[in-house]
Amino acid sequence: MKGGTYIFTFLLSSRLFMHPYELMSKVCHLCMEQQRLGDPQADKRVRKITPKILQLLTEWTETFPYDFRDERMMRSLKELTHRLASGEEVYRKAVGQLSQGLIRRLTVQSQYEEALVKINATAAERLAALKSKPQASIQRDMLSICSDPFTVAQQLTHIELERLSYIGPEEFVQAFVQKDPLDNDKSCYSDRKKASNLEAYVEWFNRLSYLVATEICMPVKKKHRARVIEFFIDVARECFNIGNFNSLMAIISGMNMSPVSRLKKTWSKVKTAKFDILEHQMDPSSNFYNYRTALRGATQRSITANSSREKIVIPFFSLLIKDIYFLNEGCASRLPDGHINFEKFWELAKQVSEFMTWKKVECPFEKDRKILQYLLTAPAFTEDALYLASYESEGPENNMEKDRWKSLRSTLLSRV
Repeated sequence: MKGGTYIFTFLLSSRLFMHPYELMSKVCHLCMEQQRLGDPQADKRVRKITPKILQLLTEWTETFPYDFRDERMMRSLKELTHRLASGEEVYRKAVGQLSQGLIRRLTVQSQYEEALVKINATAAERLAALKSKPQASIQRDMLSICSDPFTVAQQLTHIELERLSYIGPEEFVQAFVQKDPLDNDKSCYSDRKKASNLEAYVEWFNRLSYLVATEICMPVKKKHRARVIEFFIDVARECFNIGNFNSLMAIISGMNMSPVSRLKKTWSKVKTAKFDILEHQMDPSSNFYNYRTALRGATQRSITANSSREKIVIPFFSLLIKDIYFLNEGCASRLPDGHINFEKFWELAKQVSEFMTWKKVECPFEKDRKILQYLLTAPAFTEDALYLASYESEGPENNMEKDRWKSLRSTLLSRV
């Protein structure tokens, strides 16, 4: 068993039992115990333990940097590194590199969060502007920005890989941390850090689905709507070829939303053979058997890849979270004798570290600012606004739809 893999498993799963800062203070305490003054053996013991502690801290700060946004963690780390650096020169150097690397990672994370806030604010402004002047913004749509499905699929892959790269492995566990029954009355992780990068990524999936549905429902002409559907089918197919299963699934979800699927006249103009193939690939039956087969193929390709293009694997994210959730829920964290269920945590670490490999891939495609900006900030309708646009495109077919159309017109259009 490799040391690094063991440390990763330990750091990932320990948070199901205690806060990271509690673990850190135990490590600190251990070092202080070893350095008790007046003990002639102390020096020898400290020299023996220092490389191991350094290895733990290096892995911890590199793989779980967000743990150190907690002041208690930073205090313990400073105290610990100060003690380690007071030894030999080689340790001083290692401690310096470790601290610099951590500060760099935390700075980059803060910048990313600020950028996300700006992007979301711009998207909200553009949606508000569209609501106040619905006719003014109609001429701008995805096809007028870029009519090449290949390029759009590449830009979607840029967004996916960037957002993936910021998700910390601990977020998978912290998204569903349970209180350990043997933890008595301590409410474990009551003040846990929210899994904010993971949530931002799930929000991106939803945005893409709603954006696709908006682009389809907006055009007045049936021919134009059919062209938009065919365009997104091609984008989805390119995503599949790239190994970008998350964008693929978001596009399919957008096309399967009721306001889109009810446009029967529009769909009758679409060549749907390619769409049927994609739907078959992402068919949820037999626990997503077809998709899992495709994912295994992409993973295999990634392992033997010669180019960064072939390395890309972007999983259908909601399903990945669900798998990890069921692994955690379905197996006890402790064995009947009270010991830790190591098999479970080994499997958990295996799934999360596979994800860690995927998120490190550099996107090989050239960035197109204009398309990226459009994908991230173009107005995406709410479900109600989508239904309204859908009824305006192809009128209601029965009394239930007529009633819904009337009520949507009175609520949505009266706000303008």
